[in-house]
Amino acid sequence: MAKATKKQALGRGLSALLKDPENDINSVSDKNADKVVGNIVELELDFIEVNPFQPRTSFNEEQLRELASSIRELGVIQPITVRKLAFNKYQLVSGERRFRASKLLGLETIPAYIRIANDQESLEMALVENIQRQDLDPIEIALSYQRLIEEIDLTQEALSDRVGKKRSTIANYLRLLKLDPIIQTGMRDGFISMGHGRALINIEETETQLDIYEKIIDKNLSVRATEALVRSFKDPEATPSKTVKAIPAAAKKYNASLGAFLSAKTSINMNAKGKGKLVIPFDSEADLERIAKRIQGED
Repeated sequence: MAKATKKQALGRGLSALLKDPENDINSVSDKNADKVVGNIVELELDFIEVNPFQPRTSFNEEQLRELASSIRELGVIQPITVRKLAFNKYQLVSGERRFRASKLLGLETIPAYIRIANDQESLEMALVENIQRQDLDPIEIALSYQRLIEEIDLTQEALSDRVGKKRSTIANYLRLLKLDPIIQTGMRDGFISMGHGRALINIEETETQLDIYEKIIDKNLSVRATEALVRSFKDPEATPSKTVKAIPAAAKKYNASLGAFLSAKTSINMNAKGKGKLVIPFDSEADLERIAKRIQGED
């Protein structure tokens, strides 16, 4: 308990140091820079602006409220990262969900790591840290990889080392950007997975891609079923190893209603005899608790 109090007091002391115009820190060589850069500082939310290089373009309101509830109970466990722009002016590098959730709660300050970087370094830090830490959708990750390659002038090999991913993994993400924008949007909205997208890439004609995409949505096809369907489009005379089966109407009906009731992307697998399984995914312990309470009728 004593350690936590000391840490908070230190953060407040550094905050006071930053508010002193005579000790304005703009580079790592400035006086007292070593006391601030790399340390956790309590920064006023009003002093922080959103990073224009943020690869995430949409934020789920319900998940933000859940994060806000967690922060209300436990505080901001993982500090955000900012870069200093001017006196009492900072810009987010990573942690926008924590930043938004804290503002939603009406908090005045947030724990932050301070870095001093130029725009290019900030872009690289934002993209790399988000790829590594945030639950970006496949298209957002692909766009982040593309920006690192084009704007930071990284090769796929150098990018592989920077983000700790195999070159083949990076290449697979980048190939998703060749899909029709409608399909990319479907992937971003969670209607299809990256596996579906990788199967559709093998179809060159846009109209055929969209035809298969509509069948995936309409029949709730699995990735394996989609792969078989793609093979049949590419080679109509080939005999598919397995028949592409759609989920029974009852499973499709209840999957939609359960998903809406639980606010989750549920999935139901059912065979011809009516046997199967219901899968309810969750994003966090808080999300699991929310789903459990909904099932038990506690909310």
